[in-house]
Amino acid sequence: MITLKNSFHGRTITTLAATGQDRFHIDFAPYTEGFKYVASNDLDALREAMTPDVCALLIEPIQGEGGVNFLRSAYLRGAEELCRERDVALIFDEVQTGIGRTGQFFTYQHYGVEPDIVTAAKGLGGGLPIGAFMCGEKFALVLGPGSHGSTFGGNPIACAGALEVVGRVSDPAFLRSVREKGEYMRCRITGMKLACVREVRGLGLMTGVEITGDPHAVIQDCCKAGLLLLTAGTNVLRFLPPLTISYAELDEGLGIFENQLKQDTRNGGTVAF
Repeated sequence: MITLKNSFHGRTITTLAATGQDRFHIDFAPYTEGFKYVASNDLDALREAMTPDVCALLIEPIQGEGGVNFLRSAYLRGAEELCRERDVALIFDEVQTGIGRTGQFFTYQHYGVEPDIVTAAKGLGGGLPIGAFMCGEKFALVLGPGSHGSTFGGNPIACAGALEVVGRVSDPAFLRSVREKGEYMRCRITGMKLACVREVRGLGLMTGVEITGDPHAVIQDCCKAGLLLLTAGTNVLRFLPPLTISYAELDEGLGIFENQLKQDTRNGGTVAF
């Protein structure tokens, strides 16, 4: 199975092996064998790696933990073509990017590609723990009833919650609001004209802010001031607000972010301006 460098696919033993980051391959060896990693957005490298023993390509349409890194439209379409030509399963990991996060129900819908298998979790349950995968007709009969399960798999409470989430998030007006709020947030951050900010990138309500300083120091300071952020990669701050966030709440959080970075500068903090 091919995965991409800087990818992140989970913390169970096989999804750790699938993750294309060496720093996650330290504490839990031996890992599941059978994975190889290629650079993202490089079709030549992917083509070379797709030897006859390859059965699947597993990718995130946007690498969240790896740095909010976007896969280019041309790359995704080219990868789909390669998979079709070589009878390789195309799997999209949409655990972070799915369920409305980027302004479509699944992020692959932005790019006009059709994966064979899609994984989902996190937002699917609206706070209840649930994970799921969906597959197209080609793989519909691979697993029969009872051949894949878990102790709490399919429990009625989580499934009822997921059904309610799907009904609300799939509303076109709701998805449009996610796109609009995301654009508003990125415009606000860009408009702050903070010298430490190298780039602001994102889609829907998934945004990465690349900075020149230490992102861990920034999130600690913001947390003390009342704003929760995440890091991504080595120097990126990751914004993943609730899809239901109001503009007033966005303004409050962005105000904390701006004030904290300016305060760090005045106090000679760790953010390099």
